[in-house]
Amino acid sequence: MPENSGQQGQNPSVKGMSAGGSTVDSQAPSHTLIDSISQINPQEQTMPQENYDADIIVIGAGPGGYVAAIRAAQLGAKVTVVEKEYLGGTCLNWGCIPSKALIASTEAYQHVLHSEQFGVKIDGKVDYDFDAIVARKEKVVKTLRGGVGMLFKKNKITHVEGRASFVDKQTIEVDKDGKKTTLRAKNYILAMGSSVIYLNIPGLEGGREDGVWTSDDAVNPPHVPKRMLILGGGAVGVEFSYVFNGLGSDVTLVEMMPNLIPMMDEDLGKELGRSLKKQGVGVKTGASLEKCEKVKGGWKCTVKVGGKVEEIEVDVVLLGVGRKANTDNMNLEKIGVKLHRRGVEVVDDTLKTDAPGIYAIGDVTGRIQLAHVASAEGIKVATNIVKGEAEKMDYKAVPSCVYTVPEVASVGLSESEAKAQGYDVIVGRYDFRGLGKAIAGGVTEGFVKVVCEKKYGEVLGMHLIGAHVTDMIPEGVAALNLEATVESMTEMIHAHPTMAEAVLEAFEDAHGMAIHK
Repeated sequence: MPENSGQQGQNPSVKGMSAGGSTVDSQAPSHTLIDSISQINPQEQTMPQENYDADIIVIGAGPGGYVAAIRAAQLGAKVTVVEKEYLGGTCLNWGCIPSKALIASTEAYQHVLHSEQFGVKIDGKVDYDFDAIVARKEKVVKTLRGGVGMLFKKNKITHVEGRASFVDKQTIEVDKDGKKTTLRAKNYILAMGSSVIYLNIPGLEGGREDGVWTSDDAVNPPHVPKRMLILGGGAVGVEFSYVFNGLGSDVTLVEMMPNLIPMMDEDLGKELGRSLKKQGVGVKTGASLEKCEKVKGGWKCTVKVGGKVEEIEVDVVLLGVGRKANTDNMNLEKIGVKLHRRGVEVVDDTLKTDAPGIYAIGDVTGRIQLAHVASAEGIKVATNIVKGEAEKMDYKAVPSCVYTVPEVASVGLSESEAKAQGYDVIVGRYDFRGLGKAIAGGVTEGFVKVVCEKKYGEVLGMHLIGAHVTDMIPEGVAALNLEATVESMTEMIHAHPTMAEAVLEAFEDAHGMAIHK
C-alpha cells in the first residue's frame, strides 16, 4: 500500500497546491474543482541550471548508467553521460550479451549433433566455424551498442568519452587520451560498474597469452582450448563450462561450495551439476585449486577434493570468480563519498552516498551485481533526483538467471533461507518430464519448485531449472510483489501446452491438490 494511505480522509478541509501552483479547495463543489483543475497549465519539469553544464552527470554507461540517463532525460533533466570505453558497459560488451550469443551458437550446434532424436537426418560431417561464431557475437554486440547511442540522441543526452575524476563535489575532470575537460553538475550518479580480478593462485601467473583467462577473455576467445579448467561454479563458471564443453573442450569445473550456483536453492545446483556431468563436464564441488605449475603447452593444476589431491593438466585456466568495483583514481573519498571493501557505500536504499547530491547504483556499490538490478536502481535514483523524492528500492523480488542448457532461474527465498528465517514452510514441485510440451520438444530435464509459508499460503520463492525458465521467472516475481498466496496461484489458468504449466502444477502440489503428479 502507498506510504500515505493511512492519512486519506483525515483532514477533508485542507487546501492543497496543484501541480501548476494553483490552490484547490477540497470542500468546493465538484463542478468548481473541475473548473479549477482544467485551468491549470502543465509545466515542464526542469531543474535549476545556475552555472552547471548539466542537471545530472552519470558516470558510466552500463545497464545502470544509460538507463538512469534516459529516464532523467525523459523527466526533463539536462543529462550528460561520461563513459571511459563502450556504451553498454560490461553487460553489453563483455558479459550478458556476448556470452549469450556464444551460448546460442553452442546450443544450435548441439541441436544439429543430436537432430536424429527428432527424426532429422544429416549426411556428412557436422562441424562449426569458430570464426563465424565469434563474428556473429561481435555483430550482436555492435548492433546493441549502436542502439544505446541512438537512444542517447533521441533523448538529447550528451555523451562524453573519457575517464572521470572529481575535483570537488560538483566538478569532474574527464581525461581522454591526455586531453582534459572540466564539467559541472548539481547531481551525480556513480555507475562505473565492476571489472574482473585475478585471484592469487600459487604459481598461476600471466595473462591471456599464457593461458590464464578471465571472463573478459572467454567472451573473446582466440580459440577453443583442448583442455580447460574453470574455477568457480557460479553463473559465469557454469555458463562457460557449457559453451566450451559444447564446442569440444575437455572441461573441468572446480567449485569450493558443496553445490554449483551456491547462491541459489541447493536443489537447483544439484540438478545442474547432474546435467553438466551428463554433458561431459568434469564437475568437482567441495573442491579448491591449490596451486598451478607452468608446463609445456599449459598448466598442471593441483585440485583438492575433500581429502584427496588430483593433478590435472590443461591448456587454459579460466578464472570465473572475483570482481571489483571500478572506483580507482576518482578522488571519491576526497569529496566525502565513503568506500567499503566491495565498493561505494550508500546510506540506505535511496542509494544516496554520504556526499550530498551524489548517488551510486549497480555493481559499483558491491551489493547485488545484476544488470537488471542496476537498471531498476538507475530508474529509481533518476526519478528521485528530478522529482525531489526519496523513494527506496525494494529488493524483495529480484530474479536471478543462469543461461546454461538447461537454464536456471530463481526469485525470493530458497527453502533453506525460508526455514532459517523461521517460516513454517511448504514446498511444491513438478518435474518437466511429466509435461506434454516438454516431452514433445525433447526438453524434459529439470523442474519447478515453489516455497510458500504454511499458515497464510504466502509465496516466498520460486526456483526453476529447465528449458526457457528464464522467460518464465516473471510469474514468480509478480507473485512475490503482489504477495500472492498458493490458492491464488492455483486459480491462474495457464495455456496448454506450455512449459509454464509446470508452475501451476508446482503450486497445486504445494496446495496438496496436484492433478498430474
